Amino acid sequence: MKNFWEIDSQSAFEDLALKTFYFQYENNSVYQSFCNLINRHPSKVRAVKDIPHLPISFFKSKSVCCFEADDAKFFSSSTIKGGSPSKHYYRQLEDYKISFQNGFEYFFGAIDNFTVLALLPSYMERDGSSLIYMADDMIRNSQKAESGFYLNQWESLKEKINQLEEKGQKTLILGVSFALLDFVENHSFHLQNTLIMETGGMKGRRKELTRDALHNQLKKGFGVPIIYSEYGMTELLSQAYSKGNGIFECPPWMNVFAREIQDPFNQLPLGKIGGLNIIDLANRDSCAFIATEDLAKVHSHSHFEVLGRLDDSEIRGCNLIVV
Repeated sequence: MKNFWEIDSQSAFEDLALKTFYFQYENNSVYQSFCNLINRHPSKVRAVKDIPHLPISFFKSKSVCCFEADDAKFFSSSTIKGGSPSKHYYRQLEDYKISFQNGFEYFFGAIDNFTVLALLPSYMERDGSSLIYMADDMIRNSQKAESGFYLNQWESLKEKINQLEEKGQKTLILGVSFALLDFVENHSFHLQNTLIMETGGMKGRRKELTRDALHNQLKKGFGVPIIYSEYGMTELLSQAYSKGNGIFECPPWMNVFAREIQDPFNQLPLGKIGGLNIIDLANRDSCAFIATEDLAKVHSHSHFEVLGRLDDSEIRGCNLIVV
């Protein structure tokens, strides 16, 4: 059986996805209970389209994993208004490291080609962030003395960016949306060698903006033609990336589907708008089959566009089953 990072074709993906489903049904009690309650026994799963997707909210209330979680480590999400965080238990960090390292290289090349400047203040204020873990690994593996985290040191960050530009050094600025906006409200650039990548993250910090409005402000402030985006979450061990057109692309071990909003167990054809379902085969010790709370248009099984968030009434159909 291939490892997830060895997948090189859609047929290899589908083969591993089915094997992962059978494994997780047998070893993940939460997922097994969910499958049984919706009458989706493995005997009824013959193809990838038959695999049920677990509502992402289960990560907030259950230990969604294929092993004993009592003493296990986990990544956790941020919360708003005292809500419960999602917890993603992992057996070993190596799966996550392989996924984000190979995923970034698949789209952008080796990380040691870049100086990495991380502007992630909201995530640095708490423990257990998978994004901070990824950024820290990228900083270290860039092998550049100038790489590092920045909070609100705008002047030193501006000086660092200008120095790197003068040297012609290829640079990645990875930041949450509100921090990038705060920065360019006080400083402006005309960057030639720097890639700007936003990771989302506006809730509770600034007024929500559409993707186009956000990217237009960032492009103007940084003086760049393209703003890149990263799509990731606590419940996934892989990331999708957009190269400026609003269309996210998945690595070979990740597929996406749209589900009907009123009938969440019905998969929609490509090109239709619905709730976003994700298969992330890096999640081999938790649950690889996730029904997210994002509204999306799925262009292909590896390309999708996020259009917004489903509200409580729209996602209720996914959450009628309580395990």
